[in-house]
Amino acid sequence: MSRERDRLVDEITRQVLAAMSGSATASPSVPADRREHDHATCERCSAWGNGAVRGPDETRLLAAAGASRVVATMGYCPASDGLASVIDHTLLKPDATREEVEQLCREAAQFCFASVCVNPNWVALCREMLRGTGVKVCTVIGFPLGAHLPDVKSYEARRAVEQGAEEVDMVLNVGALKSRDYALVEQDIHGVVQAAGRGTVVKVILETALLSRDEKVMGCTLSKAAGADFVKTSTGFGGGGATVEDVQLMRDTVGPEMGVKASGGVRTRDDVEKMVAAGASRIGASAGVKIVRGEDGEGKGY
Repeated sequence: MSRERDRLVDEITRQVLAAMSGSATASPSVPADRREHDHATCERCSAWGNGAVRGPDETRLLAAAGASRVVATMGYCPASDGLASVIDHTLLKPDATREEVEQLCREAAQFCFASVCVNPNWVALCREMLRGTGVKVCTVIGFPLGAHLPDVKSYEARRAVEQGAEEVDMVLNVGALKSRDYALVEQDIHGVVQAAGRGTVVKVILETALLSRDEKVMGCTLSKAAGADFVKTSTGFGGGGATVEDVQLMRDTVGPEMGVKASGGVRTRDDVEKMVAAGASRIGASAGVKIVRGEDGEGKGY
């Protein structure tokens, strides 16, 4: 056995013993930024515990040391490249069945997506299926038109959180925004923020395809003033989806303090990379599995 192989074996042994004692430290062979990213973006991987091979770097160490086969849990986890960890794995079609929602949850756990995004009636099921996986449950409020009364949206958000939602994507009152009734728009958003509570992420869907540039800027500004955590491009039902230009405009408007979610028509890995480069910190997509596998997506992107 070569000196380098001896070193690698010693290093792996050290990691395993440290994990078993509950005091594992990151391997010096893995760059610090990669180590921090790998473990921060996949709670389920971190929870695997003793003997877990948590990412590609550890797997390469084992292979270099002479392992011809590596045992892993739950299948492929792409969290180390950061792609899956920014995707909300989405199923919002009105005819979605329980079987399809359960499959969505299994895929989300397997591929380490940020969340599943489902209609409110599926929240409790998803919370139960995803308990302990690190995948969050996201649902939609005032969907897809945004024309609900503010108190109805607030009630819907509160009930969603009670059912187990950790993130809510609310549709802005588009008609009020276009009518320049800014007080109503801000009240509408603030009501959902209050009802959802401090521990829940609130994203505001602007439906950018229906708005002028100035209206997009105002929608972002009001969302920020109302205390939302994200602004989001589209529902996927409004006749248009995310564009690089809209994501850039939204990022420029809200600055680094808020998240920007690109949703609607995001179907490929290239689409995701362009949106992230433009300033998106979260992606909504129904083709998430194909995206992380580098295949052409067939989902509708909402």
